[in-house]
Amino acid sequence: MQAKGDAQVSRSLLVFYLLVIYVFLQFLWWSYLLFNLNGEVSQLKAEMALLKGESQHIESYENALKNKWLMIFGEGMVFLILLTLGIIQTRKTFKKEVALIRQQKNFLLSITHELKSPIASIKLYLQTLNKRDFDKEKRDEIIHKAIGDTDRLDNLVENMLLASRIESSAFHIELSRINLSDTIQDYVNHINHSLSERNKIKTNIEQDVYVQGDELYINSIIGNLIENARKYSKPDTDVLMKLENNGQHVVLSVSDFGIGIPEHERVNIFMKFYRAGNEETRKTKGTGLGLYIVAKLAALHKASLQVYDNVPHGSVFEIKFKPD
Repeated sequence: MQAKGDAQVSRSLLVFYLLVIYVFLQFLWWSYLLFNLNGEVSQLKAEMALLKGESQHIESYENALKNKWLMIFGEGMVFLILLTLGIIQTRKTFKKEVALIRQQKNFLLSITHELKSPIASIKLYLQTLNKRDFDKEKRDEIIHKAIGDTDRLDNLVENMLLASRIESSAFHIELSRINLSDTIQDYVNHINHSLSERNKIKTNIEQDVYVQGDELYINSIIGNLIENARKYSKPDTDVLMKLENNGQHVVLSVSDFGIGIPEHERVNIFMKFYRAGNEETRKTKGTGLGLYIVAKLAALHKASLQVYDNVPHGSVFEIKFKPD
């Protein structure tokens, strides 16, 4: 399917380039005809002037011809420059549209899998509970896993809805003074409740750090950063969340020791539907919306967002808020 789409794009580009070549050849041909026609007209005028004995006008005809040639050349160059700029812009727009369509197709494929996976898992848990009798401990374990998949499904749907709302001109956030330390700790405690001891999120949170923010969307930022860190980390590796107030900024960072992000990919990772292109990354689950949402919400909080290498490997996502 991807190969078929690439073939269609290649054919469209080929047609575009053929049209460009045709336009340029036509431009050169009509320019030649125009120069030639003016030359012939000037020559006829000169011959008629000789027949009438008005040879004194021949020089004026030659000067007029030169002026016409200069005018045609100048107007032709302006037309050629505008045509070239238009072609370049059209090509850029075409490539952007192709890239967006390809990302949207990938998004549809990934979202189909992301939706079906937790639904199938929840269905299996319920069928298992319905067919067999378990002791209370085992039953609670199965229910707990089903709730975890339900939360995953809920977060996925919420991300899709939030990404759609963010693009609306009516979308806005309600800023108020919040205790960011408590907000982060409460969210991490909730996440850790469903994780095993080896996979829990570690924290280094400075107490009583306040910022102007919307707690609902701050939670969305935290959740997507944690999900991204866990998604691209190897099993049983640490994910560390830190918060500190250095006087100038409130710095929130999420560090992982995963596969890292190549430098050339960092320009694109906050784009909607974008997912890093290496094969190891493509095997992971995801929709390409998480970091896009983080970037948009950080901007609405007037916070800066950066990503850089962790040492010895992995990535660090850092958000700097203004302290309150």
